[in-house]
Amino acid sequence: MKKTLITSALPYSNGYLHLGHLAGAYLPADIFARYARLSGKEVLYVCGSDEHGVAITISAEKENKTPKEIIDKYHFANYEAFQKFGMSFDIYSRTSIPEHHQIAKEFFVDFLKKGFLVEREEEQFYDEKVKMFLPDRYVEGICPNCGFDKARGDQCDNCGAYYNQIELKNPKSIVSGDTPIVKKTTHWYLKLQEFQVFLENYIDSHNSDWKENVLQQSKSWLKQGLTERAITRDLTWGVKIDDIDGIDKEKAIGKVLYVWFDAVLGYISATKVWAKNNLGNENFFADWWQNENTDYFAFIGKDNIVFHTLIFPAMLHGKGGYILPKNVPANEFLNLEGQKFSKSRNWSIDLQDYFNEFKDETAADVLRYALLMNLPETRDADFTWKDFQTRNNSELAAIFGNFVNRSTQFIAKNFDAKIPQVSNEILSQWEKVISYFDANFSDNIENAQPPAHFVSLLNNNDINLITSLWQGVEKSKKLLERFKIREAYLEIMNIVRSSNKYFNDEAPWKTIKSSPDEAAKTLFVCSQLIYSLSILFAPAIPNAAKKLQSSLNLTPAIGNATNAKQNENFWDKAKLPNLKSGSNIQIQGVLFPFIEDKVIEAQIAKLGKNENTAEQDNVNAKLISIDDFKKVKLTTAKVIEATKVEKSDKLLKLQIEISGKQRQLIAGIAKYYTPEQMVNKTIIVVENLQPAKLFGNMSEGMLLAAKTPDGKLSLLTVEENDFPTGADVS
Repeated sequence: MKKTLITSALPYSNGYLHLGHLAGAYLPADIFARYARLSGKEVLYVCGSDEHGVAITISAEKENKTPKEIIDKYHFANYEAFQKFGMSFDIYSRTSIPEHHQIAKEFFVDFLKKGFLVEREEEQFYDEKVKMFLPDRYVEGICPNCGFDKARGDQCDNCGAYYNQIELKNPKSIVSGDTPIVKKTTHWYLKLQEFQVFLENYIDSHNSDWKENVLQQSKSWLKQGLTERAITRDLTWGVKIDDIDGIDKEKAIGKVLYVWFDAVLGYISATKVWAKNNLGNENFFADWWQNENTDYFAFIGKDNIVFHTLIFPAMLHGKGGYILPKNVPANEFLNLEGQKFSKSRNWSIDLQDYFNEFKDETAADVLRYALLMNLPETRDADFTWKDFQTRNNSELAAIFGNFVNRSTQFIAKNFDAKIPQVSNEILSQWEKVISYFDANFSDNIENAQPPAHFVSLLNNNDINLITSLWQGVEKSKKLLERFKIREAYLEIMNIVRSSNKYFNDEAPWKTIKSSPDEAAKTLFVCSQLIYSLSILFAPAIPNAAKKLQSSLNLTPAIGNATNAKQNENFWDKAKLPNLKSGSNIQIQGVLFPFIEDKVIEAQIAKLGKNENTAEQDNVNAKLISIDDFKKVKLTTAKVIEATKVEKSDKLLKLQIEISGKQRQLIAGIAKYYTPEQMVNKTIIVVENLQPAKLFGNMSEGMLLAAKTPDGKLSLLTVEENDFPTGADVS
């Protein structure tokens, strides 16, 4: 029996979850996990908090707390928010636990023995006052490329340049404020280049089934060529290595595993904890991670793609015996009201704040549905409060809730709140129609149509609705298994629309008087559809699904965590009549109340300060005079040669020509453009920028490029590629 292993990227325990996080790695994974369980599959859904790294220690210093206090604060707050949101993790673990430290060290030791690690001595800033080496985020200075005075560690947020930390001008430790010295330290590097061919073959094997954004980002890294990557850093918080045999103890003091290496292993350590707690032996984790009959799906946001398509698979392959991700369905970014999420500008919606504002039983479902219908599956998407209101009022309430309410109210009034009686022949014909569709139209869903002799007791309206149900179940199943989750629920909502049309066309308010048996058959069909929809909607809106099934006196089947035990296939059975005549069916209250305008207006008002004032303040603060602009000499240049900068996966060395003279530029564009793509481009450069040395290479100017907040980059080039160089740009 195939197993389905699902992971969501481990969220950092240094802040609260916001809606952008949910739309990336969590809601899609939870919907898929619930769907898989309802389809009868054996599922294990793993997640937890990422609790190591510089981000944690910086948060601790800002809040005047210890790292342990920080991770405890955010781990439990985020886990509680996840529970309210309806996440169905089988386990939500932590990377600070001993079990995680143990397995992270096991991987390190194994790689050390196999020769995958290399020890290197390098120079790094050291703060003599606090007696510590400074990771990149712990030092600020003047950018060697553009002169920005708040540049950090190895990258300038102003111009985007990458450089070696010690090339910063006027560096300052953010810990003590003192000027650090340069001191030698030792680190261990993973020889990632040794996995180049293996990873190329692995990525190529998924050309037909992975998302294009995942493939392209992975192939871009591979095209640049993989290089050694530091696996340790100087820090007091993390998985320490000074007790590991086979390395110099003195050199290992003060070293921890780099968080990029240990975080992904949190999936495995969490599975070990789950196996110990539920099966009595942690070694049963191997049934999931070392079993060829396991399909592993890693849900992430696009900022985590290469860690799950290249680095983690390299680690699993290097260790040996582990399965690799079958798919890495990464989503793009979610924006908020047209802007990037920003807590510093109060332009964010934290999950815990949402539940403080929306406390009724439908709150989680409405948010899940609104996010679902705006999932950034192929491109960045936008969450707006008005759309949130529309999704609830015009879809959940007016379409789904309307069908449920009008059906159950009619049954309560005319059939004593019990599912009406129909003949066994009607049940038999419904089942025969579904069986015929399954046998003949599984690859031709749109054209499903039963032979005339199957429908002697079912009228055209009945057949149309049963056909719509079968098509919706089959289409949504295929779409969900291709991770087109939003499209899947558009198909399921079409079933609801067909159900409302069926109720209208059958007009039971008329037939209850003229033909009671016909009215009974109509409401019997409607009752079956209510149950079927409760199954199909369960992955998306589990609370409403549970309410519907409970109203039918059924044990809820909503795809909750099941300790990986196999369930029956509720999804396929949703095509059939499942409820017995005479069973109670009664819903208390409306399924989804309308959300008033004033509620939405209040939420919009909370975002930042007055938007127009804030925007104008921002514009005024950045205005420059024409004289300021004239100081910058922009000119056209031709790229005549391009190569990668050694020991950097971010920099290209460009030889350019301006008016017959050659000069050299170092540009942080290697993740977006290959050397071959750059040759012969006519670009725009800042000609009069003070030269700077980057990674030991002199850069005599800076090229211009446009970069979006989510990381997309495009060079500014001249439309006519044979345009002369040295031309003024104004």
